[in-house]
Amino acid sequence: MEGAGANTPPDSSPEPGPRTGDPPVNVMIARSERFDDNGSAMGDPRKDPTLSHIGATGDAGMVDVSRKPITQREATASAMVSMQPSVLEALLSDSLPKGDALATARVAGILAAKRVSEWIPLCHAIPLDWVRIEFSKPTTGELAIRCTAKTEARTGVEMEALIGVTAAALTIYDMAKAADKAIVIGPIQLERKTGGKSGEYRRPPTGQ
Repeated sequence: MEGAGANTPPDSSPEPGPRTGDPPVNVMIARSERFDDNGSAMGDPRKDPTLSHIGATGDAGMVDVSRKPITQREATASAMVSMQPSVLEALLSDSLPKGDALATARVAGILAAKRVSEWIPLCHAIPLDWVRIEFSKPTTGELAIRCTAKTEARTGVEMEALIGVTAAALTIYDMAKAADKAIVIGPIQLERKTGGKSGEYRRPPTGQ
């Protein structure tokens, strides 16, 4: 007896095609093509002169600043650290278990600002003339930190200020986390910069 289905004709139904609305297959996306959060094409970054770290081939690289003039440059960045009011009071009164949080954070911020090229791959190693970390208490439960950096160099110190204030904020978290693990850091932002081809920048007041 022949096996079941031996005389069954082969299935001649057509292969199922793509459903309506399915994305096309085998579509190559150019390396330089970028999309925003809504899926819209953002264009080729190689054609944007403001993206100085993007070369003609679309690859990221260090900017050649050898022909730029040496000028005085300064930048200030800020960070906000929010915590329980009682924890902030303990921090400000130097009564946390780890000791003097502000002094430790100040030193951490200055050290980090001097080593930015080791943190951020394409940053230049520039000589810093001055770094200052400042603390204030704008509202209950909030510690404001500012880092200002100065140099005479061919490139700016925005990243030095931003890294410095970030390291100080993270150190505050480390010093106080035993008392409040829900500490929030942010925003971290550039407040102002001077010097260089782009001139002066000041962050507009909130709401403008």
